[in-house]
Amino acid sequence: MADSADYPRHNVLVLGAAGFVGSRLIQALAGGFEFRPIAAPHRQPRSLPWSQVEVRVCDATDPAALTRALRGVDCVVNCVAGSGKTMVAATEALCSVARRSPPRRIIHLSSMAVYGQAAGLVDEATAPVPPMNDYARAKLASEHAVRAYVEDGGDAVILRPGCVYGPGSEQWTARIARLLRAGRLGDLGAAGDGTCNLIYVDDLVVAILSSITRPGLAGAAFNLASRETMSWNEYLIRFASVLGATPVRRLSERRIRFESKVVAPLLSIGRMAARVARVPARLVPEPITPSLAALLGQDIRLDTKAAEARLELPQTQLDRGLEAAMRWVAGEADTSGSHGVGRSNRAMEIGQR
Repeated sequence: MADSADYPRHNVLVLGAAGFVGSRLIQALAGGFEFRPIAAPHRQPRSLPWSQVEVRVCDATDPAALTRALRGVDCVVNCVAGSGKTMVAATEALCSVARRSPPRRIIHLSSMAVYGQAAGLVDEATAPVPPMNDYARAKLASEHAVRAYVEDGGDAVILRPGCVYGPGSEQWTARIARLLRAGRLGDLGAAGDGTCNLIYVDDLVVAILSSITRPGLAGAAFNLASRETMSWNEYLIRFASVLGATPVRRLSERRIRFESKVVAPLLSIGRMAARVARVPARLVPEPITPSLAALLGQDIRLDTKAAEARLELPQTQLDRGLEAAMRWVAGEADTSGSHGVGRSNRAMEIGQR
């Protein structure tokens, strides 16, 4: 199995650079002196969120485009998001191109979703438990492509973050804030007793940076989440308090089932119709999807001992993370990546030990 004992601190290509995690990573890379970030968004942004950063527009599902984008690159971070088909196609194309002209390492962002309906404490060797939704199946198929690449002699690391929150997080910050303010989430009783595996965005960025620099990681997978164990009810109540969305409503389990199984399909159709009619989607209430409802009640806890030991996974306290999230939701966006930049320098030092 290939491995990398030392990394030249030069070109790091970020696929999906215009997305939530990708853009935060670019900011952290650009704030240090060890790496030269290269942003590879799917299309040219109307306005660049990065200054003095090279941009290589790249359809990550196109092998020819990837071949051009990978020229002179030392490391690739795969942050591609989108449909399941897009994520799998992009990962397979990346691994195919890398076989012909391998970078020193690929960092692949996967998800805790690969464990499916697993319960209890799960480590990186835990097998998926069906049923799996489309997103989980796509993430699992992408991991299989990366593992095949490693078996063929490539160097790659798989990261499995939990629910990534903080400034810029649409899914686990902005969406949750809107639902809390609308009174459609709150104290969910038994329906919210599942374990909340949060990770602050800048902690994830540091884990990525450490994965780039550390030797001896080829083929490894790491769970990434906060050690601060809490239920979804606790997270929702604490976030609502920071947002000022109080008093927090008590919602019955029956109400959540009705929302996810009856209301959600109707709202999803309404939002699709709004897009076709070019009506702002915000005018149609957001659905509480069956997958979200299931996660809120799922008793799964990510075992992060491997990441803490080998990546020195940092731990942002929830209160601090929620304050930053609240400021972003309120329009005082933390787009500087300042927390991440400071920690990125520390991660680079860790990687050189």
